[in-house]
Parts: sequence; structure tokens; C-alpha cells
Amino acid sequence: MRRADKEIVNSTEIEDILKSGRVCQLGLNDGGLSYVVPVNYGYADGCLYVHSAKEGRKIDILHRNNLVSFNIYIDNGLVQSDVACNWGMRYHSVMGTGKATLIEEGTEKEEALRIIMKHYSGSFTVFDAARIDQVLIIRIEIETLTGKKSA
Repeated sequence: MRRADKEIVNSTEIEDILKSGRVCQLGLNDGGLSYVVPVNYGYADGCLYVHSAKEGRKIDILHRNNLVSFNIYIDNGLVQSDVACNWGMRYHSVMGTGKATLIEEGTEKEEALRIIMKHYSGSFTVFDAARIDQVLIIRIEIETLTGKKSA
């Protein structure tokens, strides 16, 4: 990292960002072209969980190449100045890479949905079976992870 003074090395702080972020930018490789899509997610035990429709560009790409990158960014506000080049942002972010696996059925799918719902609502245990059948889960096993902040 070029700016070592902004690097987050504390794993607890990195995990706090993973647990408190609201949107994950998921990066996929579509035949040499980048495809980035914002997704809702949950985090548990070194994995990100994303719900998705069973078909679409994102799923087509993952069938061809399951290597992904991601970024979770927490905006802490704009830094203003009387000097144009002194403007900036306060933020906390994590970037990482991983391998995606599609989960289409079973108890692991329902548990992943609980992880996602807990991320946003605090808890959620009851799901409509018909709705569960309409989605699949993308489990991303995190392989690399770095954190950065600017206060």
C-alpha cells in the first residue's frame, strides 16, 4: 500500500468494517473486461454471502470464472477546505479477493440468508419456502483482505 499511514492492520477493525458496511462492490472478470456490481451481503466466518437471482450476467460470469474481488466502503464525510487540492473524504474501507461458490439449495442456503438478514436487521429466522427457491447464494471465501482509512 502506497500510503502506509492509512493502512488498517488491526484485524478487529477490518472485521468491524465488514460487519458494518451496507453495500459491497463485487468485481468479476467477464472475458478480460471488468464487471462491477453493487450487492447486499452478509459476513461470517471469513466469508461474504450475497443473494442473487438464479440467472443473469453476474451468474453467467461466475460459471466461467469464480475468482472475484470486492470493496466495502464506509463514508465518514466530506473534508472541505478553502484550498481546492485540500478537499478529501473521511472513510474506512476494505478490499479483497476470493473464490465464489454458488449455493442453490439446502440448509446452507437458508443459513446464508439468515446471515444476510442479520447483517441488515439484527435477526431474522423465518423465510417463505417459495421465496427461498427463487434465489441462490454466492458464498465468497475471502483469500486476501486489506483495509484503509482516512480520518
